[in-house]
Amino acid sequence: MKTRILIVDDELSMREFLSILLEREGYEVLTAADAALAQERLASNRIDLVISDVQMPGLSGLELLARIKKETPDTAVLLITAFSTAEQAVEAMKLGAYDYLAKPFKVEEIKILVRNALEKRDLRRENRILREKASECDGFAGIIGRSPRMRELFGLLHKVTETSSTVFITGESGTGKELAARAIHNGSARKNKPFVAVNCGAIPENLIESELFGHVRGAFTGAVGDHPGLFEQANGGTVFLDEIGELPLSMQTRLLRVLQEREVRRVGGNCTKKVDVRVVAASNRDMADQVKAGNFREDLYYRINVFQIVMPPLRERIEDIPLLVEHLLCKHALSAQVTISSDALKALMTYGFPGNVRELENIIERALVLNNECIAVDSLPQSVRGGTHRFDLYGGVNIPDDGMDLEAAMESLEKQYLLKSLEKAGGSKTRAAELLGMSFRSFRYKLSKYELLPADGMS
Repeated sequence: MKTRILIVDDELSMREFLSILLEREGYEVLTAADAALAQERLASNRIDLVISDVQMPGLSGLELLARIKKETPDTAVLLITAFSTAEQAVEAMKLGAYDYLAKPFKVEEIKILVRNALEKRDLRRENRILREKASECDGFAGIIGRSPRMRELFGLLHKVTETSSTVFITGESGTGKELAARAIHNGSARKNKPFVAVNCGAIPENLIESELFGHVRGAFTGAVGDHPGLFEQANGGTVFLDEIGELPLSMQTRLLRVLQEREVRRVGGNCTKKVDVRVVAASNRDMADQVKAGNFREDLYYRINVFQIVMPPLRERIEDIPLLVEHLLCKHALSAQVTISSDALKALMTYGFPGNVRELENIIERALVLNNECIAVDSLPQSVRGGTHRFDLYGGVNIPDDGMDLEAAMESLEKQYLLKSLEKAGGSKTRAAELLGMSFRSFRYKLSKYELLPADGMS
């Protein structure tokens, strides 16, 4: 489908000149002699770009611009005038014009402006579509993803919410283990009761017993009153024990008894108290190795590892990066108009992310500080632009020690070739299909299957 441009100018010679110029560039061109006729054209046609004079009989170009941005905000507008003033230029940009060009102008100048205006329009549209997709899948306690790995994860989370079993969540730092724990709690029958998160590695060893199980007055220096522990505070709800591998062995024994007996005894106390809590534990360590090394009790490991959920690292679900980026832009950007360039997105998708989603969020926040309109490659850290932790999406084979899902890996590779071909073809699905030796229908089907782009998003 050709890009359609509407030229609005009361001078016939200007309309004819721009029509011939832009049709030679491959665009479909419509014309209007005034703003009233232009509005009729806009109402009955899909218009990608409007090039309008400012001074015209009836509505001015600025007034037409305001109406266009109100009724069809995705339409790009380029204003031209023979009577340029700084005040008009400022007003035009405030109203949403892509640019403001004074007559007479050079042919190459108008060509470049038209091309850039359309590219920015397409970029905003693609970013908006990604934002909509991100919001659609932001329904599982903020966990974003549509890749096969994430769909499998969502299925497991849904199943485990229907039980009261103890859950053990594993995965690298920054993969969202606490988000998964909250999803389990919020989807369970305990959702109206407390969710208490505990970082086992952040509490001093001499205080952790009191924090978890409470203490009575006089139990130790500074214990001026009775204090319920976190297990009591979470009664009826969920306790999330993050980095459980950091617990000292003495505390592992106490915790095992609490899990077995479902009761706690405060430090310095003589009586026990029944507690009804669901325990969700998490660690970024290989706990089986910790058991072998004698750092973690085997009986406690089997007690917490009733139902295991593995959070995939970001590098194993790179097709989710565009959705995550748009979700983070919605979360952190001051304006909904902020976009990310295709080059910046490509750089993110070829980066290894040792810090996973948490690192991606930090990168986006940093980029927004540097550029609050469009995140470009130079807004990204050097490590992302071409330094460390990069990997080749299109070459190299690695099989993890614990095995892999070949079908999922092949699907991920196929998606990358689809995206790469679209990039190489400048967004044309027809040309991209030719590059991969596929029919247009097959190519479009695969885009739809993997939900990479809407079927009518490109020609």
